Amino acid sequence: MELVLTSANFEKEVLQSDVPVLVDFWATWCGPCRMIAPAVEAIAEEREGTLKVGKVNVDDEGPLAMQFGIQSIPTLLLFKDGKLVDSAVGYRTKEQLDAWLDS
Repeated sequence: MELVLTSANFEKEVLQSDVPVLVDFWATWCGPCRMIAPAVEAIAEEREGTLKVGKVNVDDEGPLAMQFGIQSIPTLLLFKDGKLVDSAVGYRTKEQLDAWLDS
């Protein structure tokens, strides 16, 4: 299940999470964001319990996007133990995302 992340819950849900967290920065008007969404949703279901998946709408959460220097979307950030460990910018297939997460 995907979680809607906001400035209000980001610290609790991402930075204080016991499991790694994949954060998808997206917007409703972004074509590649809509294309990557089914892959991100599938990963959320398949890895439930070992990976938390959250989405940040950059139009609603501008300060959060700025805090992490989001320049283009979709941008996926991977957090582990409250620290940003990796990022992926732009459209990726589910296979590419799985390989990235497994590396």
